[in-house]
Amino acid sequence: MKIALEHRTTYRFDRPIAIGPHVIRLRPAPHARTPIEAYSLTISPADHFINWQQDPFGNYVARVVFPGKASELEITVGMVADMRAINPFDFFIEEYAQNYPFRYPDELAADLVPYLDIPVSARGPIFDEWITGGGPPTDEQPTVQFLAGLNAAVFGDIAYSTRMEAGVQTPDETLARQIGSCRDSSWLLVNALRHRGLAARFVSGYLVQLAADEPSLDGPSGPTEDFTDLHAWAEVYIPGAGWIGLDPTSALFAGEGHIPLAATPHPASAAAISGATEPSETRMEFTNQVSRVQQELRMTLPYTATQ
Repeated sequence: MKIALEHRTTYRFDRPIAIGPHVIRLRPAPHARTPIEAYSLTISPADHFINWQQDPFGNYVARVVFPGKASELEITVGMVADMRAINPFDFFIEEYAQNYPFRYPDELAADLVPYLDIPVSARGPIFDEWITGGGPPTDEQPTVQFLAGLNAAVFGDIAYSTRMEAGVQTPDETLARQIGSCRDSSWLLVNALRHRGLAARFVSGYLVQLAADEPSLDGPSGPTEDFTDLHAWAEVYIPGAGWIGLDPTSALFAGEGHIPLAATPHPASAAAISGATEPSETRMEFTNQVSRVQQELRMTLPYTATQ
């Protein structure tokens, strides 16, 4: 299965204005496991300078400078991805880390310092009570089972909402409201993992969900139409396995449908588009589309979802 994805973001201004430098994080990260066969980034106005860089965490970053004024800024991403199935549990764990809790060796812990720090803004009484109370699992158990349980705890306690306001809620805000966007629940999961002594980072990327070729005997068990959108999840570092993706909005481990764009210690440094413009009346529009460009028959029967 090969898919074509197009993501367009458009800012329309009430008059030609000066546009400051912009930083764009919309190119698949180096550690993306889904094969990307083609990629393009198109920016309007055409009169601009672009410089591709890598940030301190290895993510691809486009820094764009606009020398003139414009009444519209449009950023379009196009890519072709091979959606071959990825087993999210296809990893090896070092013997000392196969059961949780475990400790990182001193040298490894030093490398992971940015991903172990819990910011002051992320601490609060509601989070402290949740992390030490009846929320996430606490007993000794296989590490994969612990990760699945913690991921499921966030999924079970936080309802999903497509919140359009800027920024990310603190863990206390998310737990108090018991609802949040994908970035809110992911930031909660990142801090829960760090509180348990595990290095974790925030990930922004694309989520691609494809409808089943054949209906399940148990009825609908997934999207009825092909779907893609910007998404957020968490990654945790497990010795031997490396960075493992956890999606708290579905309680699943990340698979071929999760295409990371930026993985950073804090959500602010993973923003898809950041920059400034001269003050104006601005209208933003965005579209995300996915289409199948090459398809082979995928067998989804005779097994039911329950089986």
